[in-house]
Order: sequence, then structure tokens, then C-alpha cells
Amino acid sequence: MNKIIKQWLVGVLIWGCSLSSAEAKLFNLDEFYLDNGLRVIVVQNNKAPIVKQMVWYRVGSVDEPQGKGGLAHLLEHLMFRGTDKVKDAEFNAIVTNNGGDMNAFTSRDFTAYHEFVDVSRLELAMFLEADRMKNLNITPEAFATERDIVYQERKQVVENNPTAYFGEAMRRALWQEHQYARPVTGMPEEILGLQLEDAQKFYENFYAPNNAVLVLSGDISLPQAKTLAEKYFGDLEPAEVKDEAVFPKLDKFSTTKMEMKLPQVNVKRYEKSFLVAPYAENKHQAFAMMVLSAYLGEGDTSKLYRKLVEDDEIALGVSTSYDFANRSYGEFSIAVLPKDGISNEELETAVNEALQEAIAEISLPELQKVKRKMLAGLVYLNDNPADAANIVGALATAGLEAQEIANYDQGVEAVTLMDLKQAARVLLNSTSVQGILAPMRRNN
Repeated sequence: MNKIIKQWLVGVLIWGCSLSSAEAKLFNLDEFYLDNGLRVIVVQNNKAPIVKQMVWYRVGSVDEPQGKGGLAHLLEHLMFRGTDKVKDAEFNAIVTNNGGDMNAFTSRDFTAYHEFVDVSRLELAMFLEADRMKNLNITPEAFATERDIVYQERKQVVENNPTAYFGEAMRRALWQEHQYARPVTGMPEEILGLQLEDAQKFYENFYAPNNAVLVLSGDISLPQAKTLAEKYFGDLEPAEVKDEAVFPKLDKFSTTKMEMKLPQVNVKRYEKSFLVAPYAENKHQAFAMMVLSAYLGEGDTSKLYRKLVEDDEIALGVSTSYDFANRSYGEFSIAVLPKDGISNEELETAVNEALQEAIAEISLPELQKVKRKMLAGLVYLNDNPADAANIVGALATAGLEAQEIANYDQGVEAVTLMDLKQAARVLLNSTSVQGILAPMRRNN
């Protein structure tokens, strides 16, 4: 229930783009709004009698009051603890007993709930989600139990995981006073300090049809979706969403270096993250950054992989990612797993030189090759209702219009050689944090 989406979404989005014609669409989608403000997106795919339903709420850890870290994630857990119609713990049993699969995840910007069911069970899934959108019953016993579970998850997933612990430190250094510096899990003392009334207020404030996107992906038509959405969600009252996050403007350039040594670490890890403009501020540049990430470090034919792993033989693995489906700024990251015996100085020099060399070698043939590779994943997106629902929902919650989502691939197609070079220049002159996670050597 606490699975957090980031790298998976970014990778699927990037490799799922295409070089389509101007008339083609990446997704066969339609959308409509109910009178209460619920946005409904339908991605029709009639290849199998299945439907993925997702309800995306435009609320995440960035919306938590100061000192209430982990509240969004805790409420995600509590959403499975029952209403007056669906008693505690019955939600999971109802879905699984009807052959379905369900889960949820919390991120910095949104919280999403999903069911994957046979089309004959879609009405049941819609009833369940509509019911808990407004009728959640948080008992003191359920709250205490789930708060303890969330606290234990924090210890297991972060406190006892050196890579995650290191990642939190990197994000704090990169994002500084921005809400993105806060961990989605919350800090241990914050979780233990949460009260039932905190969860209730958060639920009443943000869980409403006018703050949600319903995505239906699979064997369902637009008329069917309209009928069912109106039947199950149409009578829910909208809410006046208060206290929505207001993001600070990060306009002070900085470069930071950090090194962390932990006894649980067996191999060294290098990461460098850049703060880049949000998608809403510069959409064309965002598409160029997607292509740049694919060019630099996605796959074993990428420039950084070939240079650091195959040619110089100093690394075991290299990857890059561009996280842009956010309500605020984007983040561009490079990760390198060096071979044993490479010093920090050697590693830093090699990565920076490889990056500069790769950018200098950007050419039209290279750009065309990257675009052709991006095309390869398109067929899988159209064939998989689950992937389509995830991608469409995340983009919609980040603020993209339906037409932008449907024609997403055309934004990549429009990236020129000049755009790619300009994106590289912007990246190299962006606020960044470089970090090295290394083993702590004990003296005998």
C-alpha cells in the first residue's frame, strides 16, 4: 500500500514515446467532468475484458502541515480500514474474492488508489472507491494500528536501508526550503506525533471529487463510463480545498558536494541531481530533457554507459532519469555504480569528463537514433491498460490537459538538435548536488 512511484513512471514515459505522425495519438483517450468537479479520463482498449480503475487525489506529502510528516501516507493506509457500508478490512477481501487486484501509493504530489478487475466487476470497484471518497470511518483502534505500521515501514524502508537514507540526504541538500525536501514517509518523531484528528482533517480537506481524477483504462466505452461515473460519483459533494501547497521559487544557484559513509554499505555509489524548471513553466524544454536523459544514460547503448562501463571500465552500471510529472520543479539525476578500488576523486573526474564528452558529441544522427529507440516502447503502452492508467493519471494530476497527454509523443518528436544542445547547457548550469555513498571501513 505504500509503494511510491517515481523511477518506474519516468522510465515508462520516456521509452514509451514515439515518432508518430501529426494525426496519431499516443493514447486513445477521452475525458469529461461531472458537475461536482470530478475529472474522468477514459482510455479505451477492447483487447481483453479487463479494466484498470484509478482514483488520483491531488494531495501528497507536500500538502502536509509543518511537523506532520507522513500524514498523507498514513491516510492512504487508513483508506482501507472501512466505512459504514464496507466494514474494517472488508475492502481487500471484497476485491480479491471477486478476482481483482488492488493497491495504492503516496508520492510528494499525489496519492492514488487502483483496482484491476474483470469488466463485469467494474461497478463494484467504482462503488467501493466512491464510498470511501466521502464516507471513511477512522476509528481510534484503526488509527493506532496503522500509525504503528507506517512507523515500522519507515524504519524498514529508510532507517535500515542505506541507499534510501542517502537519497533523503541528497534531496534535502538539493531542495533546501522547498517541500520536496521532506520525505514522503515523514520522520519517525513526526509519525509518532500524528493524531486521529490530523488524519480526519486532512481527509475532509483533500478527499473530494473536485480534487480527484478518475481514470478508467481498458474494455470500457465513453458512454458506459459517463453512465457509471454519474451513478457512483455524481452525488458526492465537492469540497472547498484549503491549505493547498504553495511552492517557493528556487532561484539561487548552488552546487553542493556530500559524502556519506555507513557500515551497512558494501559498494560505493555516486549520484548527481540537478534542479530543473517545472514542466508547466517550460514544456518544450521538458521534452528536450526527456530526450537528453535517454541519450545520456538510459540503456546499455547510451553515451555514459558506453564511456564509463565499456570504454573506461571504471563502472558496473550507469543510469539517468528525468522526473518531471510534478506539481513543482523537475529533477534530473545521474547514478553510477563504480568498480571496487576507484577513489572518490577518480570517480568524480571520470563522470564529469564523460558527461562533458557526451554533450560535446551530440549530433543529428545521435538524436535520430535516440528517438527511434524511444519508439520501441510505444506498442507496450497501448497494449497494457495498467501502464496506460498509471501514466495518464500521473500526467493529468500534474496538470496536463487531455490533448497534451494524448499527443505526448509529438512533444518528443518536435525536439530539434538545437533544443537538445540547449537542454544540455541548461542542465550544466543548474543547481546541483553531487553525493557519494561509501562503505565505512572498521579498523581491526
